[in-house]
Amino acid sequence: MTSIPRAHIAMFSIAAHGHVNPSLEVIRELVARGHRVSYAIPASFAEKVAATGAEPVIYTSTLPTDPEDWGSEPIDYIEPFLDDAVQALPQLVAAFEGDEPDLVLHDITAYPARVLAHRWGVPAVQLWPNLVPWEGYEEEVGEPMNAELKKTGQGRAYFERFAAWLAENGLGDLSADDFVARPRRGLVLIPEALQPNADRVDHGRFTFVGACQGDRADQGEWKRPAGAGKVLLVSLGSSYTDEPAFYRECVKAFGDLPGWHVVLQIGAHVDPSALGDVPDNVEVHSWVPQLAVLRQADAFITHAGAGGSQEGLATGTPMVAVPQAVDQFGNADMLQALGVARHLPKEEADAVSLRAAVLALVDDPDVAARLAGIRERMAGEGGTARAADLIEAELPA
Repeated sequence: MTSIPRAHIAMFSIAAHGHVNPSLEVIRELVARGHRVSYAIPASFAEKVAATGAEPVIYTSTLPTDPEDWGSEPIDYIEPFLDDAVQALPQLVAAFEGDEPDLVLHDITAYPARVLAHRWGVPAVQLWPNLVPWEGYEEEVGEPMNAELKKTGQGRAYFERFAAWLAENGLGDLSADDFVARPRRGLVLIPEALQPNADRVDHGRFTFVGACQGDRADQGEWKRPAGAGKVLLVSLGSSYTDEPAFYRECVKAFGDLPGWHVVLQIGAHVDPSALGDVPDNVEVHSWVPQLAVLRQADAFITHAGAGGSQEGLATGTPMVAVPQAVDQFGNADMLQALGVARHLPKEEADAVSLRAAVLALVDDPDVAARLAGIRERMAGEGGTARAADLIEAELPA
C-alpha cells in the first residue's frame, strides 16, 4: 500500500475499447492503493469500469458507436469529439458538483476533462493509448493537415467553434491542437518501441510507461488444444471487424494446414455462416480473451491497433499486420520496421500472401531474437506500477 494520503481521482474517457481498456489496470492499481476513483463513462462501459473498483459516473455521449457512422472526410473524424464535448460538459459539471476530485485523469479524446481540471484548479494527467506528437510534428503533419481542413467552410467553422469553446471556458490561450495534443503531463500507455521519432519526443511532457495489462483473469481463459503444433490468432480488434471476405481468406490459408490450430475472432458484425465450411482446426468466435490466447500463440494476424500491437510485442508473438483504419497503418509500419512483423495491405491479404507471411515469420530466428529484446526493454518501462507512481506524484501536497 502507498503512504500517499487517500485522494479522490476522476478519470474521463469515451465508450471505445481502444480508449478504455488501456486505462483499466492503472485504475485498478490506484483503487488498490486506497484512492477513490470516479470514472466518467457512457453506460455501455459502466460494468467494465466498475470491475476495477472505480465508481462509474455515467454521462450521455453523442459519439457514433458504429464505424460506418463516422463519415468519410477527415473533418468527420474530429468534429464529433468537439460536438460531444460541448454537450457532455454540463452533464459532467453537474455530476461532480460538491464532489470535485483532487486530480483529473483523462483519455486524449475526453475534451471536457481538461476544461474541468482548469475550472476546479486541480492537476490533470493525460493518458495516451497510442503514439504522441514529437517535436516537429506540427510542421510535418499537423499544419499541412489543418491547412487542408481550413479550405472548406465546415473545417473553418470547426476551428472557430473550438476556439470559442476554449475561450468561453478560460482556455483561450490554447489552440485546438495544443489543447488536444500538448498536455501539461502525459503518460503514454504503449511501449516506446512503437513510437515514431521517439528521439524527438518531449520526455519532460510525456513518459512512456509501456503496456499496463494485468492478468486479465476476468476475461476468461483459453487453453491450447492438445496436439496443436502451432497456434495462430486472427483478430481485427473490436471496431473494424465487418470483413467476412478477409476471414474466408484466413480459413483458406490455414484451414487443414498440418500442425496448425487457428483461433479466429470475427467480431459482432459477421455471421459465422458467412465463412462457409470451416475445418476442425479453426475455432471461430465473436470475441476471445486475446491476451490469454497470445500468451500461447506462435503467430498473430492483427489490424495493428495500439492495444493488439503492444500485446503482440509483450508476448513475443510475430505479427502480420493488416491495418483497417486510423493509426493502424502507422503501427503496422513501425512493427515492420522493428523486424517483428509484415505489413500486408488489406487489398493484398489473400490466402497465399497471408500463409507465406506467417510461415516466414515463425521460421525466422532473427524475428524471435528481436522480439525477445523488445520484451526486455518493455519490462523496464514499468507498466502499471510506474504509471500509478507517476500519477500519485502529481497529487497536490
